[in-house]
Amino acid sequence: MATRPVALIAGTLVAGLTLGPVAAVAWRAGVLTGLEPADWAALRFTLMQALLSAALSVAFAIPVARALARRAFPGRGVLIALLGAPFILPVIVAILGLLAVFGRAGVLNRVLEAFGLPEVSIYGLHGVVLAHVFFNLPLATRLILQGWLAIPGERFRLAATLGFSSRDVFRVLERPMLASILPGAFAVIFVICLSSFAVALTLGGGPRATTLELAIYQAVRFDFDLAHAASLALVQLGLALVAGLVALRLSGAGLGAEGLDRVVPRWDAGGVGLRLLDALWLALVALFLLTPLGLVAARGALGVFSLPGPVWTAAAHSLAVALGSTALCILWAIPLATRRGELLGLAGIALSPLVLGTGLFLILRAFVNPFSLALPVTAVVNALLSLPFVLRILRPEAEALQQDFGRLGGALGLRPFAWLRWVYLPRMRRPLGFSAGLCAALSMGDLGVIALFADPDRATLPLQIYRLMGAYRMEQAAAAAVLLLALSLGLFWIFDRGGRANAGS
Repeated sequence: MATRPVALIAGTLVAGLTLGPVAAVAWRAGVLTGLEPADWAALRFTLMQALLSAALSVAFAIPVARALARRAFPGRGVLIALLGAPFILPVIVAILGLLAVFGRAGVLNRVLEAFGLPEVSIYGLHGVVLAHVFFNLPLATRLILQGWLAIPGERFRLAATLGFSSRDVFRVLERPMLASILPGAFAVIFVICLSSFAVALTLGGGPRATTLELAIYQAVRFDFDLAHAASLALVQLGLALVAGLVALRLSGAGLGAEGLDRVVPRWDAGGVGLRLLDALWLALVALFLLTPLGLVAARGALGVFSLPGPVWTAAAHSLAVALGSTALCILWAIPLATRRGELLGLAGIALSPLVLGTGLFLILRAFVNPFSLALPVTAVVNALLSLPFVLRILRPEAEALQQDFGRLGGALGLRPFAWLRWVYLPRMRRPLGFSAGLCAALSMGDLGVIALFADPDRATLPLQIYRLMGAYRMEQAAAAAVLLLALSLGLFWIFDRGGRANAGS
């Protein structure tokens, strides 16, 4: 049982680390500037790519989720597990994989060249949308699949008894479910795509493909125009808050894992044509998701152990940042795993991480050389960004634990440390382990604040990969990407497995 003073301290720290940097940027900026023509262009591009990315992700996810919901086949559980972890994959690794397929020297252009056809470019709006669909198609599929599997099996049996055709089943059972799930799924993905940075930084291809987050980066990194950055951050904050409220309003059921391996026998989908159609969609999505990662692994696996020293140093920096960020996030999340705490944690995802990092550097500049603290600042910002996801995982379990054992703990006079040791940690190991693994993987693959302030001696592994790509050392970049992927997945597995050990699985 987290006492009110502990929760108050944690809440004050999170609020101070969230609002303090924003206030520092606003104070340093002075009078806010108006939006310039380039800013309006960035705003239009941000909205356009987010709308297209969300629409395509949801549209393609519908047939994939339907196939998974009504088919049983070998490897189905593995495919669902892959679709259940869209946020764990480091962005820079996925971008390298997409370049290996769709880039100038990628597989697709080689095939087109062999047939004498013109090459395609991955840079620009279509490249940004392609990358966002790559990341968010799994999330949309998981959301829609959860809705499909939530339809009681008795309704399908009743439909069979009544002689419903496939069209009748869709009209009576499936279409109402989709009407309740799709708006929320669209809104959630739209919010995620609004704050795109790494994708636009690497695949934007020029001023015409600049997002608001990338414009903030340019204002701080190249011009140090804090007034301009603060103005853009306020616009982005307004968009994120409006979209977040819409997502909260429209979102249906959560992402619970219960029932995801249940397949309802579907008499209405037994035809050869429907079987082939479902198999085609599953094959296409598996090809789309696995081919880029397979090419990165094939290109870089053999070169991992011949990577230069700076890459290994950057990997050590990333590990330190990930572990520090995870420790901070869990320490904050345990006392804040309440409804009020979750609302407080949402501030971290609504604000620009680049503005948060800039504000922290402005505060630190009065006391120390801020560039020497690039890694700790990155860890703090990553912890704030992961906090909403961690609280969403922990809060239901923590509230149930308080309801079941809180009164007994009070009657026994358990102090906070005793409650934590004997009640909370033994029964919260599973969600704590999963939350810690998620936070560590997210922080390990982050390319955000560190891109603003790190010098060559304090680069993280994602930043080092980006620099290798900029220098056209693609073989080394692929090898470093394999290392990053292995470390990210390894951290997630260690924490998640540690949480599940001796916890009933």
